[in-house]
Amino acid sequence: MIYPISWAHSWPYVAMAFFAAYLLGSIPFGLLLTRIAGLGDIRGIGSGNIGATNVLRTGNKALAAATLLLDGGKGALAVLIGWHFGGPDIAIVAAAGSVVGHLFPVWLKFRGGKGVATGLGVLLALSWPVGLAACATWLATAALFRYSSLAALAALASAPIYAWVLADRQRTEFAVALAVIIWLKHGENIKRLLTGKESKIGKKS
Repeated sequence: MIYPISWAHSWPYVAMAFFAAYLLGSIPFGLLLTRIAGLGDIRGIGSGNIGATNVLRTGNKALAAATLLLDGGKGALAVLIGWHFGGPDIAIVAAAGSVVGHLFPVWLKFRGGKGVATGLGVLLALSWPVGLAACATWLATAALFRYSSLAALAALASAPIYAWVLADRQRTEFAVALAVIIWLKHGENIKRLLTGKESKIGKKS
């Protein structure tokens, strides 16, 4: 079924949904978990990113897995809450808010992560077949090439195709927007991939 975007909801309600999802998405779990574990500031390790891939560079696989689940979970939770209270339109707003929150968290002077785990989390919540297919693409690409960034780019690039086949126009449009912003956030990774300088999964530097 196609859910055409309609802004029958009042703008204050839409803004509130976006802002609440933004605050949830802006929680920097990678930074918090590494500090709690006594590993210091993750921004001073490896790539300086606050996501699970950089947490893995500390050598703590459990902490990296927890970061991955929490970053994905906060996106999924924002969508589910939005859908419960406002339906599909507000779910899309909440999805956008949570991803923007992760990318540009107010607590970290708007310097956040790359948005991959949170992006996959919102896709799973918006349409689990689409999210599952995107996650499978990430896993297959990562297993073949051992580059987290390449896996992320492949997963997000394929998400609009999966949404077109498995979901509807509204979620396809969102998947396109999500892919664009996450690809833009991976600009430096793309340059390193092209020059052979990108670090592989599990490498500490």
